[in-house]
Amino acid sequence: MSVYDIGRLCVKTMGREAGKYCVIVDVIDKNYLLIDGLAVRRRRTNYKHVEPLAETIEIQKGANHEAVEAAIKKAKLTKKMNETFSVPTK
Repeated sequence: MSVYDIGRLCVKTMGREAGKYCVIVDVIDKNYLLIDGLAVRRRRTNYKHVEPLAETIEIQKGANHEAVEAAIKKAKLTKKMNETFSVPTK
């Protein structure tokens, strides 16, 4: 079991979506993950640009946006996923 497993909630730490919550949908290779979320566009991101959290949701590998949304609602994390986490800058 890796910290970067499918369904793991994360916080983006870099880029224009920094501080937004997302979910890992797929592991592309040793450097990149596919993420999706309510406030984050579905995209490929470097694993160094996300901070994994303890929570996970039940989704299939490569799940589409609707399936990710449904899993977030089912896990009652909608409010949290729409919040913004303050990321400390260097």
